[in-house]
Amino acid sequence: MRISIDVMGGDFAPRVVIEGAKLAYKELGELIEIYLVGNEEVIKKFPIPSKFKIVDAHQVIGPHESPMDAYRKKKDSSIALSIGLQKEREVDASLSAGNTGAVVVFSILSLGRLSGVDRPALTTFFPSKTGHTLVLDVGANASVKPANLRDFGVMGSLYLEKVFKIEKPSVGLLSMGEEETKGGKEITRAHNLLANTDINFAGNIEGHDILEGRTDVVVCDGFTGNSVLKFGESLVDFMISHIKNESKSSLRTSIGGILMKPVFKSLLEMVNYEEYGGAILLGINGISVVCHGKSRSTAIRNAILSAYKFYDLNVNTLIMESLGE
Repeated sequence: MRISIDVMGGDFAPRVVIEGAKLAYKELGELIEIYLVGNEEVIKKFPIPSKFKIVDAHQVIGPHESPMDAYRKKKDSSIALSIGLQKEREVDASLSAGNTGAVVVFSILSLGRLSGVDRPALTTFFPSKTGHTLVLDVGANASVKPANLRDFGVMGSLYLEKVFKIEKPSVGLLSMGEEETKGGKEITRAHNLLANTDINFAGNIEGHDILEGRTDVVVCDGFTGNSVLKFGESLVDFMISHIKNESKSSLRTSIGGILMKPVFKSLLEMVNYEEYGGAILLGINGISVVCHGKSRSTAIRNAILSAYKFYDLNVNTLIMESLGE
């Protein structure tokens, strides 16, 4: 697999991105060909394998820039050139820890959609009591139609089954109640469409069921999914900050904090996104991986490995066979 990596995106770029690419190369060896996309002068300051290719990019898209403005004005950015290489079929996959919205926009507008897919969906994993729950969409589409939610269910199910070897993953539709009639007309229609697919549809679920791990996959519109994701991330930060402050308030709480340290460590490991590395944008005519802005080298490595599995198992073809007209 040939993969182009935006080395300028992320809070700790380019060092950790390059380190992550080297870790993945160490594991995959000749199975992978890596293109580092970014400021050439900056990239060459780091030791990199001779087989890595460098693609010089003179622009960087900031984390808070408008994705559409960036698409119109920053054609020479590391994100644009990285995805552009895939558009020209010079690479098979692209990865970035930069501006998520920009990666989504460039991916959809440059690569297009798979046959049979109306709306691509951005995926992410949430921790749960049973392991992890795949949630989609978490930001690619602010609003969707019932048929899009059905497609999300099919794509998410295939992704878990093929890449993560989960047999017949269960799929839930996020709603405001478990009853089929809850959630309004659009959710009711989506429920009926999902129930008439070949996937393991478990019906409607509520927000708390995500952490309970009631289903392996949860589908929702991108506005709802992104809101849940951002709230979850802020809740974890709030809890950790509060625990640290309270544990320092007295000798008694300090001792309690020390005794509870293994529990806190376990909690941090549970919510650690580095295990899966990046979010795959399902439904595009290519492979686009979006990593968390705070990703370290381990997360970049795991994201590249996930992209390789996706490529090696030809998941896009399976999606087209399931959703194609």
